[in-house]
Amino acid sequence: MSTTFNRRLRKVTKTKSAFASDDAIMKICYLATTNITKKWTMPIKNWGAILVHLMIYSGHRVEVNI
Repeated sequence: MSTTFNRRLRKVTKTKSAFASDDAIMKICYLATTNITKKWTMPIKNWGAILVHLMIYSGHRVEVNI
């Protein structure tokens, strides 16, 4: 799955020869990521463990909806 994700991000960024700023590249990657993830249908392996690590490293930015 990550290979496909990376390939799709490269496809979006490869068509641009230069970006105006770091924020511009972040914005285009964010928008591409939201479009890519809309098509995902399978659950993520080991999501519970991943979520725990995310909460440890950046708990103030992770929202958990129980």
